[in-house]
Amino acid sequence: MSYLYWEAPAAAEPRPLLVFLAAADYWKSWQPHIAERGWSLVVPSPLSPTDGAAKALEAILEDFQQRSRVDSRRVFLAGHGEGSFAVFYFAARVPDLWAAALAIEGSPKPAIDSNRLFAANTQLVPVLWVSPLEDQGLKARGYNLERPPKTSFTSKQALDWLAAHLRDPFPPKVDCESGHPAFTRCYWVEMTKLDFTRRNDVLPSTRVPPGSGASLALGGFGFDPAQLGPGLLVGWLPENYSGTLKLGDRIVAVGGKPIADGHAYIDYMDQVKEQKLVMVMIQRGKERLRVETHIVLPKRGEFQTARIQAEFLTEFRQLQIISRGVAEVRLTLPPYWVPCPINWNGLAAGQADRPGCWSVREGAQAQPCQ
Repeated sequence: MSYLYWEAPAAAEPRPLLVFLAAADYWKSWQPHIAERGWSLVVPSPLSPTDGAAKALEAILEDFQQRSRVDSRRVFLAGHGEGSFAVFYFAARVPDLWAAALAIEGSPKPAIDSNRLFAANTQLVPVLWVSPLEDQGLKARGYNLERPPKTSFTSKQALDWLAAHLRDPFPPKVDCESGHPAFTRCYWVEMTKLDFTRRNDVLPSTRVPPGSGASLALGGFGFDPAQLGPGLLVGWLPENYSGTLKLGDRIVAVGGKPIADGHAYIDYMDQVKEQKLVMVMIQRGKERLRVETHIVLPKRGEFQTARIQAEFLTEFRQLQIISRGVAEVRLTLPPYWVPCPINWNGLAAGQADRPGCWSVREGAQAQPCQ
């Protein structure tokens, strides 16, 4: 995975880092403001809200941290337009990478439609969304979403908002949900063995419910729902795209139904319940093209999930774990928490008598990691 970067001047202390997901050269207008603050900047090539992209982003961060001194407490995520899609996803899928996240315009819908957007994971990663759109159920499910005031909101104000947040590597309370064994780490807690037969109604799922997820089989393309019509404006195409669409095309009708704008397209697709052939009308400059394609529905996974809440109770100097679907967990404990007893789902699980890594199986006693 390739990326551009601007490294902050050498300093005695590690520098904050902003990872900016943006199409074209939008990020360049932000670079002077970022440089004024002495922050470093990383701009990956376009990333979609997928698990593969999340792992690629982790690798990019690791690579940059090897070449530059980065303050891990102040690593921020931002995205604009199509890049905002991935901000919502990455904030929830790999939450312990970020102090805070910023989404400018765009929409959370592609992330929601992944069926893998779990609100619990964002409790320690506030996401500021600069957009007039409705939140599509994020806050109702507990997603840690903030909105700017209705007055104008400048890039300086957005960066000020990010700068006000710090990532704590050992937050006293962690809440984490996942159905994929590759995404089970949240801060100092990692679910190392999942067992979905272990039920616990105290911990319901925090999944943000998706729509139908239907899409046109025209290859991946991105759009900003806030763009005015007529039709849906194609604003992004993947590298080496070989399909029918071109940047600047407008999809003005699907299956004989006029599409007024991006919101109308979203509403139409949310109503589709089956795969079918359709005729799509595309406006390209003064030319109109009729394209026969079909609507596809996603094959969704992670219908079953595990969730864990782990909390260090300062008053009692005790570590308490409540879980659903988890058979084994790995804990990384700081020196100022130990020694401390561990309680898991109401049962004593031994005592951690030294800092570092501890492995615990539900119903057994904690052991130092091998």
